[in-house]
Amino acid sequence: MPVDRSRPERPRVTAAVLAGGVGARMGGPRPKQLMRLAGRTILEHSVATFCASPDVDEVIVLMVADHLAEAEKIVAEGGHSKVSLVAAGGASRTETSWAALRALADRDGGDLVLLHDAVRPLVGRRTIAACVAALRESGAVGAAVPSSDTVVLAGPGRDGSEAIQSVPGRASLRRMQTPQGFRLDVIRRAYERALADPGLVATDDCGVVLRYLPEEEVRLVPGEEDNIKVTHPGDIAVAEALLRVREEAR
Repeated sequence: MPVDRSRPERPRVTAAVLAGGVGARMGGPRPKQLMRLAGRTILEHSVATFCASPDVDEVIVLMVADHLAEAEKIVAEGGHSKVSLVAAGGASRTETSWAALRALADRDGGDLVLLHDAVRPLVGRRTIAACVAALRESGAVGAAVPSSDTVVLAGPGRDGSEAIQSVPGRASLRRMQTPQGFRLDVIRRAYERALADPGLVATDDCGVVLRYLPEEEVRLVPGEEDNIKVTHPGDIAVAEALLRVREEAR
C-alpha cells in the first residue's frame, strides 16, 4: 500500500524496544536484557541509541513483567527523555510486539513504528535512518545483511539423523536484523489476521506481514554486521569487543 502523501506533516516515528523475553538460552538468573555491557545494561544501550536518533520522535519500552520496575528505574536514571512509556511485554516475541501495537492504539495509521529487539544493543543510527527513509515509499521494511555462510535446508536422514535436503543459493540469502519498521495501519492489519490464526508461529514481524498481507511489499535495507543479537553467554564478550572497536574508530 503506497504512503499517503497528502499529509502535510511528516509521520510521527515511535521506536518500540522489545524486552519481553527471559532469554533462556543465556542460562543466567536474570533476563539477558538486564545483563551489563560496558557499564550499562543491554536494555539501556538499545534505548539510548533510539533516544539519540534524530529520526525517532518517541520511544516505548516493553519489558518482561517481573522486571518492569527495574526497567522504569533504568529509564529514569538514564534521563532518556524520549521514553513515553514502560509497560509489560508478553510471554513471547509475538505477544510483546502486539503489546507495543496496543500501546499505540490511539496513533494515526499513517504514523510509523520501529520494532526492535532490546538484545541488539549495538544497533546503529545509520540503520535506523535507513529504515525510516524506506518507509516513505513502503509500508514495511526490515534491516538485513547478506549471509556469509552457506545455509542448508535440513531434514530427516535414512537412519533418523539429520541430513541435508537442499542448499539454497547464497547470493539471495539475507540474515534479518532489527529494527523492522512499519506504517501502523499495515502492521496492525497483519497482526489482527495473524492473531486470528490458531496455527500462528512467528518470530519475526516482517514475516507476519509477508504471510498475512501477501500483497504488501516488505522492503529490505542494508543492516550492519555489528548489530548482533546477544543470545548466548559468549555474545557479551563479542559485543564488548565491537564496542571497543567503535570507540577507537571515533
